[in-house]
Amino acid sequence: MDNNAVEAFIGVGSNIQPERNIIDALQRLSKHVDITGISSFYKTTPLLRENQDNYLNGVWQISSLMPPRELKFGVLRMIEEELHRSRESDKYASRTIDLDLLLYGDRSIHEEDLTIPDPDIFKRSFIAFPLSELNPDLIMPDTKKPLIDILSALSMENMIPDITFTESLRKMVNL
Repeated sequence: MDNNAVEAFIGVGSNIQPERNIIDALQRLSKHVDITGISSFYKTTPLLRENQDNYLNGVWQISSLMPPRELKFGVLRMIEEELHRSRESDKYASRTIDLDLLLYGDRSIHEEDLTIPDPDIFKRSFIAFPLSELNPDLIMPDTKKPLIDILSALSMENMIPDITFTESLRKMVNL
C-alpha cells in the first residue's frame, strides 16, 4: 500500500443477477484501487418490498489514492452505469449493482451529494455487520462512536451468509 493511500470501505449490493454483477463490479473496481478485504456476503430480504428477489450484500475494503469525490462519482457511479444501474425516484427499486462509499479514512464529509460516514451504517445490518468483520475496532469518524455500539442496536435476522460466493470473490483478488 502506498504511504499516501487511504483505507476506504465500499458497501455492495445487488438483487438482479447478483452473483454475476457483483463479480463484474469487483473486476472493474480492482482496475482502479487495491482491494484489501472482502467481508462475508449475505443473502438479505428486500427492504419494504415483498415482490422483489433477495439481495446479496457485503462490504469491500480498499486502498486508494483517489479523493473521495473522484472515487464515488468517477469510479463507483461509472461502474454502476456500466452495469446498467437505473437510479429511480424509488430508492428501494431492484438494482443490478449498488456501490456506496461508506467510509474514507478518518474523514467526515457532509455535503449535499456526499456524506461520509454513510448514514446507512447506523441503520442497516447488512452494512454494519460486514463492516465489523473487516474492522471490528472501528470508531466512526464523525460521532467517535465505536462500531460495536452500533451493532448492539441491530439484528442479523434475515441475513444468511453465502460462504461459497464470498470465498470465490476473495480468490478473485487473492485474499
